[in-house]
Amino acid sequence: MEEVKKSSSKWIKTQGEKYSEFYWQDVYGAFSVNPSEIEVVKAYILNQDERHKTMTFQEEYRAFLEKYEVEYDERYVWD
Repeated sequence: MEEVKKSSSKWIKTQGEKYSEFYWQDVYGAFSVNPSEIEVVKAYILNQDERHKTMTFQEEYRAFLEKYEVEYDERYVWD
């Protein structure tokens, strides 16, 4: 994961001024996707801007964790 984060961070900083201060959080999560649901996931990603007008990322992420019964400690979720 360290190599993925390092490589992607270097790459995104070449994609324009607005990404010059990009950085990854210290922690990360990984989730799998059922191949039959790929189109659903793509639509979900494409609609993030609209969804985040009514719900913060933090609210959405907590709801996701709760929906799938993922145990978490709030102290370690956010930087």
